[in-house]
Amino acid sequence: MGSAKKSSAARTARIEEMRRAEQARERRNRILVVAASVVVVAGLVAGGVVLVRSQSDDGGSSAADDAKSAGKFVTDADGVRAWKGTLGREHVTRSVDYPVTPPVGGDHNPVWMNCDGDVYEDEINTTNAVHSLEHGAVWVTYNGDAPKADVEALAAQVEKTPYTLMSPVDGQKDPIVLTAWGHQRTVTGAADPAVDAFLEKFVQGQQTPEPGAACTGGLSK
Repeated sequence: MGSAKKSSAARTARIEEMRRAEQARERRNRILVVAASVVVVAGLVAGGVVLVRSQSDDGGSSAADDAKSAGKFVTDADGVRAWKGTLGREHVTRSVDYPVTPPVGGDHNPVWMNCDGDVYEDEINTTNAVHSLEHGAVWVTYNGDAPKADVEALAAQVEKTPYTLMSPVDGQKDPIVLTAWGHQRTVTGAADPAVDAFLEKFVQGQQTPEPGAACTGGLSK
């Protein structure tokens, strides 16, 4: 009888010990789950902060874009408009809200438009063209008001001039515009002496941020 009581008491003790051990394991598991949850939440928060900062840096408002290219044109005696102010030079994959059309510089796509005498019949991405300007190219642009004969003559001149490119830009105010990094002017037509003067001064001119950089190996359309 006494032996049975001792056996029952031992069994009860073992059960209680097992219950305490199980409860201890459950407490440890809860602590681990809570800790893991805290880590996950912290990671999500940190990731969200990084994402917001990244979007702010790379996809900010047009006001931020304008701030990076803040300034205004000052017309020189030769009729060339020079940009007085700052021009961003960061590589971005988003669109950029440039303060002038065509743009004379600013943040731009990492890939340039080929500018080894390349003539594009359709509009091109301005952020790629601005990269070409950074390499010292002159960008000849025209709108629908430009006479066909002038467009054809300018295209022939561009094709034989390294570090130039040409394309239509419907949004520009004047029929024909010549653009280099930080500089721009309108011309009356292909026979305007200002065309040769602008090309002579600004093709790989002193304004070039990256002289000697390639005008091939980029985008071709």
